[in-house]
Amino acid sequence: MLRSRLLQIAPALALGLSLQGYAAPTVQVLNSNLTQAEVVAAQKGWCDALLKISAAYASGGFSKAKATAEAVIDQAYAYQYGPVAFKPTLASGSQTFRPTRAGALAYFVGGNPAFPSDKGFALKPWRSCEVINQVIQLNGGYATTMGNVRFVDSSGKATTVDKTWSFMKELNGSIRILLHHSSLPFEG
Repeated sequence: MLRSRLLQIAPALALGLSLQGYAAPTVQVLNSNLTQAEVVAAQKGWCDALLKISAAYASGGFSKAKATAEAVIDQAYAYQYGPVAFKPTLASGSQTFRPTRAGALAYFVGGNPAFPSDKGFALKPWRSCEVINQVIQLNGGYATTMGNVRFVDSSGKATTVDKTWSFMKELNGSIRILLHHSSLPFEG
């Protein structure tokens, strides 16, 4: 009898309708969609963070830039969950890919003897950073983007790189980078 009563009310409960004598269901959101605005804000945040590391280096030297870069990496990337698919622009050989936080930090600020070729991309005197998206794909709590990032240094010299990112949205609303691929445009 109880089973037949539950089968009668199940459709109403599934729709979130309250029946007399029965409480409405508790709804738990396990994933929320990542929006285009959030993706663009995360990209702008990445550019702002790069400029912040550069400014920290100019005003406080290596230790200030390193501390700033550590905070940026911990906030922007998903290394706390495991490897991140990070391929920086100016990396090669056995150190082309940087799946670890230490590898990312070395790329941004250098100073790590395990990564002797890294000079610190973020230590350059960057003055502006702009993302130019060609594709944004939204898929639930994940997004992938492809396009260019244009950097301008203190002398006015512009550098443009090809950039692909994949982002995830955590349950608390934070956006993290899962994949970061960067390369110089083909000059064929």
